[in-house]
Amino acid sequence: MRPLDLLPFLALILLLYLSLDLFRFLKRSWWDPLRLAKAMAAQGIRGPPYKFFHGSTSEACKMIASSVARSMDLSDHNIVPRVQPHFHSWIDRYGRNVLTWQGPTPRLVVGEPEMVKAVLWDRDGAYPKYEAPEFMKKLLGDGLVTTKGKKWVKKRRLAVHAFRSESIKGMIPAIVTGVEAMLTKWVELEGKEVDLFKEFSILASDIISRTAFDSSYSAEKDIFIKMDELTAIAARNFHIVRLPFVRKFFPNQDDIESDRIEQEIRGSIMKLIQSREQRKEKGEIGGYGEDLLGLLMRAHHEGDEQSERISIEDIIDECKTFYFAGQETTVSMLSWTSLLLAMNTEWQNRARMEVMELLGDRTPSPNDSPAIAKLKTMTMILNESLRLYPPVLNILRVVGRESRLGDLLLPRGMQIQISPLLIHHDPDTWGEDAHLFRPERFASGIAGATPAGGGAGFFPFGVGPRVCVGQGLAMVEAKVTFAMILQRYCFRLSPAYVHSPVSRLTCRPQHGLQVVLQRL
Repeated sequence: MRPLDLLPFLALILLLYLSLDLFRFLKRSWWDPLRLAKAMAAQGIRGPPYKFFHGSTSEACKMIASSVARSMDLSDHNIVPRVQPHFHSWIDRYGRNVLTWQGPTPRLVVGEPEMVKAVLWDRDGAYPKYEAPEFMKKLLGDGLVTTKGKKWVKKRRLAVHAFRSESIKGMIPAIVTGVEAMLTKWVELEGKEVDLFKEFSILASDIISRTAFDSSYSAEKDIFIKMDELTAIAARNFHIVRLPFVRKFFPNQDDIESDRIEQEIRGSIMKLIQSREQRKEKGEIGGYGEDLLGLLMRAHHEGDEQSERISIEDIIDECKTFYFAGQETTVSMLSWTSLLLAMNTEWQNRARMEVMELLGDRTPSPNDSPAIAKLKTMTMILNESLRLYPPVLNILRVVGRESRLGDLLLPRGMQIQISPLLIHHDPDTWGEDAHLFRPERFASGIAGATPAGGGAGFFPFGVGPRVCVGQGLAMVEAKVTFAMILQRYCFRLSPAYVHSPVSRLTCRPQHGLQVVLQRL
């Protein structure tokens, strides 16, 4: 057969191949969603109608864009309609559990605390972490937040060791150093307006640099700036659905920019690693160090078995994870707690009286760990702040195999989305005063905070095996910070403050948090 005679045959093969690809695409993007929506409706689960390929993401983006264009009443802590307007609207329309669509991928928004608890505890491995989207991979890599399986177990063990209670006690001097540097700047700002969100952003960056990397904010400022830029890109692409081949062959500006930023972050972290390598080679005291980076490097070089060792890539990914988690979530907690204290001066005064009773006017030290732990009023205030303004707004899992969740039968591959914000503001869980600032609800601890008891509706740091490993450090950091501030200052909101909480992966004040400081 001559070559020319093969052309019709090859053309037919190519046509069949393309037709098969088209069939698969249409099945996944049209037929499967319609079939699944019908099956879930039969179980009483409904949601916004599926739109070809984009799912419900376009509707969500429109509602979010509309909500962030308006500010809120200052006295209103019911922030769900502003921060997550799509969830608020859909749950009001369809019920507490809603079927949504991330493109053609089904995503169940779970609004019942007991179902949330079952997913996050996941005792039989039915709900593993889902595959993080491309921009989140660039931001966090395959670090502790995103990884799973045996690799997660290994990394979790290292992180737990790094942030055990005795280690956190030893971090108090580093926290104090960071807070003192901030307070020194404030001497010239007494009686003037201060943006606490900016101040706390620098403070949290400085503390995570000192405690995890034996460095400082000034030395690692470029890393934090680049991490913030990458966070902004990841946030604005959170609801965007694109075909994989489009991103691969036709990258947009965010693709190009995020690649550049990620490489710069990697280069900066590699310099930190190389510096520790050189310190070890020179035989300096401490070697790799006793902080998080030191533990990671020893796990790379000195693991007992090959299976227990981690790679340089793993070290970089863990550093990125802790730069992000140690800064973003802490800044959110410090900022919103400050807002609530500025608005509720009676609680500010109660917290100050407690600090003076337990610590006096002395600077906290590791020996003050018992006193810091006894700051009950401050703990109540922090918990209520974390309830009203949880830093983490979304927790995502995937159904690893066909599973029963409550009365629902969920198909393999469905994603599960949990919003701590939704649960924390749920009147069925917290009562009719769910949107009010009432720290006294935590007077008997977390377990007794809800009318039903058990604490199932409160999980600002997650819950279950994947609960945030840094929550102990975050709470100590917050208590020490506010203790030192309250020893010196009282503060009130500035008239310039505009109440505009917004989602940018974490919950943050869109226009900053302006207060006026008054020296005691």
